[in-house]
Amino acid sequence: MMLKLRRFHQTPFSLPGLLAVALLGAVGASAQQPAPAPPKPAPDVLIFTDGEKLIGTLERVTGTSVLFKSDMAGEITVDWSKIESLQSSQKFAVIPKGLPLRRHVDSSKVPQGTLSMTGQTLQITPAPGAPAQTMPVAGAADVIDEAAFQKAVLASPGMFQNWAGTITGGASLVEATQNSRAFNAAVSLIRTVPSETWLQPDNRTLVDFSTSYGILSQPNTPSIKTEIYHADAERDEYFSPSLYGFGQAAFDHNFAQGLYLQQTYSGGLGWTVFKSSVSELDLKGGISYIHQQFNGAASESLIGSVFGENYTRKFAHNIVLAQGLTVTPAWNNLSAYSAAGFVNLTLPLYKRFNFTTGVIDTFLNNPPAGFKKNSFQFITGITYALP
Repeated sequence: MMLKLRRFHQTPFSLPGLLAVALLGAVGASAQQPAPAPPKPAPDVLIFTDGEKLIGTLERVTGTSVLFKSDMAGEITVDWSKIESLQSSQKFAVIPKGLPLRRHVDSSKVPQGTLSMTGQTLQITPAPGAPAQTMPVAGAADVIDEAAFQKAVLASPGMFQNWAGTITGGASLVEATQNSRAFNAAVSLIRTVPSETWLQPDNRTLVDFSTSYGILSQPNTPSIKTEIYHADAERDEYFSPSLYGFGQAAFDHNFAQGLYLQQTYSGGLGWTVFKSSVSELDLKGGISYIHQQFNGAASESLIGSVFGENYTRKFAHNIVLAQGLTVTPAWNNLSAYSAAGFVNLTLPLYKRFNFTTGVIDTFLNNPPAGFKKNSFQFITGITYALP
C-alpha cells in the first residue's frame, strides 16, 4: 500500500507581525474602556477654638470671616476669631489689604496656592515642595478661588454681559360711575466692569426708565389724563476706586406740568463717599445743557449745572432702601431751575420677586401758565430682580 503525503499551506506569519497584531488589539481594547475619573480632592477641615470640627468645602474668605459649606450644617459664616485651624486642598488667591487690583494686573503679585491657617496666620503653598508664603489673617482683604481670580483678572466681558437690575410694574383699575385706569412701570439696569467687588472698577453704565399713566373717564365729561415719562442713561469712567467722570443724557415728559419734552445732557465728576457691603453714597456735580419744550408755551434752551446724590442701604432680610436727589440750576435764566427726588423701599416676597413702594417728586419752576410747579407720585408694584 502506498501512502500519499500532502503538503499543507502555511500562513506566512512572522514573530514581529504577531507582536504588532497583539499590540493593536490591546490598544483597541483600552480605547473602549472609559477614562478613569480624576480623584476627588480631600475635603476641607475647619476646627473651632472649642475643638468642634467641620468637614466640607471652603468657599470664600474676607478680612473678618470665612464662608464654609459643611457637609452636615450647610453654608455658614464664621468669624476668624472663632477658628483654631483651617486646612484646604483647593487653590486660592489671597489678596492683601491695601493692594490696588485692576483687570489685567500682574497676578504674580498675589499669593496663590493651597491654603491653611494656624494661630491666626495664613500659609499659602504654590506647589508641593515649594516654599510657602505666610500672612496674618488680619492682613488679607479677600481669599478667592484661584480659577475665578485668574478668570476675573483676564476677562474682557462683552457689551451684553454683567448686566443686573430690576423690572417693576403696578396697576389700578376701577369700574363704576367713573372708570379709572392707572399703570406704572420702571426698568433699572446697571453694568459694572469688572463685576467683582474685590477688583477696582473700570467703568459703570446705568440705564433707567419709568412711566406713570392714568386716565379717568365718566359719561358726558371730558376724560382726565395723567402721563409722565422719564428715561436716562449714564456712563462712568473711574480714575480711582472713588473718583470718576460721568456723562449723562436724560429725557422727561410730564403732561401734568405742561412739559412736552425736556432734554438734559450733562457731564462732570462723581465721588463715591463710602461703599460697603450694605451701603453706598455717591455725589456728583457737573455742567448741563437743557432744552425744554412746553405745551402752548415757548421753548427754552438753558446752560446750567447738575448736582446729584444717590444713597442705598441694605437692611436685614434683604430689605433695600434707595434714595436719590438731583438739582439743576440754570445760569442764563435763573428762574428756570428744576429738581427731582425719589425714595424707594423694596421688600422680598419670593425668590427674585419683591414688593416695592416709594415716592417720586419732580419740581419745575417755570411751567406754562395754569400748571403746577410740583408733581408728586406715590407708587407701588411688584419688582423682579434680574439674575
